[in-house]
Amino acid sequence: MSAAPVSTRTTRSGRSTSRKRNRTIATVAVLAVLLVAMGLSTKVVGADSDLGAGPEAFSAEAWGAENFPTIQEGIAERAVPADELATAILADPTAAGAEYGVDAGTGPEISTTFTGTVGAGEAGIYPVTVEGVPSDILIRIQTGPAINGTDLRDATGTVEFGQFTNQIDYQDAASALNEQLKSTVLDGIDTTALEGQTVEVTGAFQLINPAGWLVTPSDLVVQ
Repeated sequence: MSAAPVSTRTTRSGRSTSRKRNRTIATVAVLAVLLVAMGLSTKVVGADSDLGAGPEAFSAEAWGAENFPTIQEGIAERAVPADELATAILADPTAAGAEYGVDAGTGPEISTTFTGTVGAGEAGIYPVTVEGVPSDILIRIQTGPAINGTDLRDATGTVEFGQFTNQIDYQDAASALNEQLKSTVLDGIDTTALEGQTVEVTGAFQLINPAGWLVTPSDLVVQ
């Protein structure tokens, strides 16, 4: 008695099921390997960690506090007595700017120092009469409450745009130095009552008008 024939359909179905099972096992194995690899390469970071936080935002206030003493010292080292500077500027403004100044775009930034008598001011800006400086040169100082401009930032030539991320930070650095001037130098001075006082000033101005200097002080002492 001969054996019953094996169904071809049943055999093919078994082989198909076996192949599917093998593919499933292979897929699961690959996923397992990937999960293990991901686990090994993943570092758990605590909530208080700085890792992955990106570059720290620029703090103009902190930058100003750190750099103002250096800027102040640098201006003092570069400062030319006003009478000597006036003679040089009247003789040749371009040559004087090249010799004593720092390139600041629209005009050289020049550091100077002088002692003089304060005249009547307006909006925190006072004229100062300085012995040895011709009367056709008007020297003024700005004392706030608003300190404007970038004289302190640009006076030494050591602070450059490339040191900052963008133009906003660069401008904020100038404002921060002005704020440091107000809080560390001018805070103890009654800047509303300077008329008639003798002041000793070290500071910087941009040489645009040879006959008019608007000096931002880096140091100011009322004698």
